[in-house]
Amino acid sequence: MYKTTIGIEVHVELKTAKKMFSKASNTYSNRANTNVSAVDIAYPGTLPVLNKEAVELALTAALLLNCKINKKMHFDRKNYFYPDNAKAYQITQSKTPIGIDGYIEIDVLGKTKKIRISDIHIEEDTAKSMHRKDKSLLDFNRAGVPLVEIVSDADMNSPEEAVAYLTKLREILLYGDISDVKIEEGSMRCDANVSISKDEKLGTRTEIKNIGSISNVGLAIEAEVERQKKILENGGIIEEETRKYDEKNNETILLRKKDSVYDYRYFPEPNIPFLIITEEDIKRAEERLPMSPDKRREIYLKNGIIEVNVEKLLANKSLSDYLNRFIDKTNLVTASNLLLGDLSSYLNKETILIEDTKLNDDKFIELVKLYDEAKINSKSLKEILDELMESNKSVIEILKEKNLLISDDLNKIEEIVEKVINDNEASVKDFLSGNERALKHLMGMIMKESKGKIRPDLANKILLEKLKSL
Repeated sequence: MYKTTIGIEVHVELKTAKKMFSKASNTYSNRANTNVSAVDIAYPGTLPVLNKEAVELALTAALLLNCKINKKMHFDRKNYFYPDNAKAYQITQSKTPIGIDGYIEIDVLGKTKKIRISDIHIEEDTAKSMHRKDKSLLDFNRAGVPLVEIVSDADMNSPEEAVAYLTKLREILLYGDISDVKIEEGSMRCDANVSISKDEKLGTRTEIKNIGSISNVGLAIEAEVERQKKILENGGIIEEETRKYDEKNNETILLRKKDSVYDYRYFPEPNIPFLIITEEDIKRAEERLPMSPDKRREIYLKNGIIEVNVEKLLANKSLSDYLNRFIDKTNLVTASNLLLGDLSSYLNKETILIEDTKLNDDKFIELVKLYDEAKINSKSLKEILDELMESNKSVIEILKEKNLLISDDLNKIEEIVEKVINDNEASVKDFLSGNERALKHLMGMIMKESKGKIRPDLANKILLEKLKSL
């Protein structure tokens, strides 16, 4: 039986307006090589200027990951040459990362496990390489984009734990507004270090680079573990390598051998002074910390939202943020059902966020109240949905204009019930003879007679009372 040991390194692009050390815009998805400063590619005579917003976001991330904060930091030069690195060095943090000794907790198979985080450090991104047949192209829009690298300890022992760790990490960073963490767009990139052994001594590590999705991290680790098992069982030796995951063939492929340790010749960046983080800086950052996903889970479950809907809400930060505006103000169960049902359908169809609609707080509270009072149902909501989301009218105004408001007028309901009883003598006799199905038929006739514009719960109550009095 082999023991699997996994450590993960994650690069996350920070959601800043500008790049790490220049005033170039942090929007590398624009046309190639249009958001580039002379600083980003180290033109002679240029000097880096540290982005305060990036440091604040990195500090927030470190606090969210339960890290100890380095109050005196400096940046280092990591020296290497590669085509996507025009400077021939990268500005990073080697000796004094902003955060150390952190952790997050994951749940796998009903068990909670703490995954330690060795450090989180700030650095700049490189250009993006794009390979076209026999040519390689470079887009320097990404060069200089602020990053944090989050390095876990080798605390994971299965693909499931690795997936749970990345899922939790992504959720924390997304809700912390640190990054949009879109793995498919490269704003979150994952490398997994995998080894196997038959005892407590660690095996030879293999690194799997730039895995394209969280689910693929699990698949890549599984494939790599199987590859290493076959080698060992056939009497071979695991070599330290860098590999990539081939999704099509579900296997890892050799990129390069690690036959020597590359000397990056780190030394302190001479053009950036030491950075001091004060207790006041940390306190301000702590005060700005958003409500965590775990706290949201706790509140939602406490308010009666079922677990599957809780996870759906947390998968959509925009909806979760919107719902949080109504904690202690309305029925969260009804509110969440509306958000995840017809309202989400509208948002998906229009490809917009709920913040971009006319559904303000007062109107949403009114909508939930009308639902709880059974004065609107899913059918009538569908009929008014576009106007509800696009006009400034109240829900009541729209329902009345379209003659869709469901009535709770007891006199009106009683009239309709009596008419149906008088017109359906056979069904009344069937019910009085013990045929329960007859009650459903009578209720169907009542709703048909009212055109669905009376409360069915009140109609059912009055119908039973009338029938029992016969």
